[in-house]
Amino acid sequence: MRLPDPILDRPIRFALVGCGRISKNHIEAIQAHAGRAELVAVCDHKPESLAAAVATTGVAGFASLDALLASDCAADVVVLATPSGLHPQQACAVAAAGLHVLSEKPMATKFDEGMAMVRACRDAGVKLFVVKQNRLNATVQRVKQAIEQGRFGRIYLSTVNVFWSRPQSYYDAAPWRGRWDLDGGAFMNQASHYVDLLDWLVGPVDSVHAYTATLARDIEAEDTGVMSVRLRHGGLGSINVTMLTFPQNLEGSITILGEKGTVKIGGTAVNKIEHWQFAEPHPDDAAVQAASYDTGSVYGFGHPLYYDNVIKTLRGEASAQVDGYEGLRSLEILIAAYRSARDGQRVGLPLVF
Repeated sequence: MRLPDPILDRPIRFALVGCGRISKNHIEAIQAHAGRAELVAVCDHKPESLAAAVATTGVAGFASLDALLASDCAADVVVLATPSGLHPQQACAVAAAGLHVLSEKPMATKFDEGMAMVRACRDAGVKLFVVKQNRLNATVQRVKQAIEQGRFGRIYLSTVNVFWSRPQSYYDAAPWRGRWDLDGGAFMNQASHYVDLLDWLVGPVDSVHAYTATLARDIEAEDTGVMSVRLRHGGLGSINVTMLTFPQNLEGSITILGEKGTVKIGGTAVNKIEHWQFAEPHPDDAAVQAASYDTGSVYGFGHPLYYDNVIKTLRGEASAQVDGYEGLRSLEILIAAYRSARDGQRVGLPLVF
């Protein structure tokens, strides 16, 4: 298969499909790389959302993906910020048109459809990027560095908490939210980045046992769940998630307990290093507190950093940090958790079909 030629003589051109809640982060991230990146089109089936995005960006607007792909907007990459369950079909259409795909999380709501996305992009010779911007948070990067330096020694237990609040009005505002086919629940939507962080930092995951419950929201999927995992290196982990925290978002955290170190990144969205202690000092420790930051959004500030890697990849200057294959890892864990909750048993990885 012939690899696409690097784009060096002009900015990388992006088209954004889906002008809802997360679109602002993508628009601002592209604007942050002016000169190397350019937004050339926006797309949404809702007239009011499309009109607002066109007014904000000044670029061409399209009411459907088909219309965008048939246009002369000359995009290099199509960004999918649509409901998760639509990503596979849309990604396959974009790949068939010969364009690269950048998918928001999760890349799909079904594992076989996620694999279909990977195959479609591979066969078309285009790139598939999956957004995992929390990996690039300064706080998370500090922990990843400490793990790679071996400062924790053997890691015994890792715990993730996502204690957020999503009122019924949040789900009612968009009928796809909380649906199994288009969204999933607290694990698949709100906690998918945190599942990815656990696997990326201390994985891979060997097996999963989970419970889910729909306790207070009128949705198909779960508003609360707990997941226990056994890691390949022998340590254990847990992920505890709820969208019912009173009265507002409380915590998005990961705690890692090892034989020679203990670290907790907390805040509402892993934005504060709350505990940092190791048996042996290191020069990096002096800069730890500077990694913490305030944020009014659970999305953090990682989108511009993620786009930097996408741009460098398409310019031939780097490799994709999170491609389709990497995106499948957290999706597989999520599907295993839902199978476990449904069947009441432990589910081993990799999944067997």
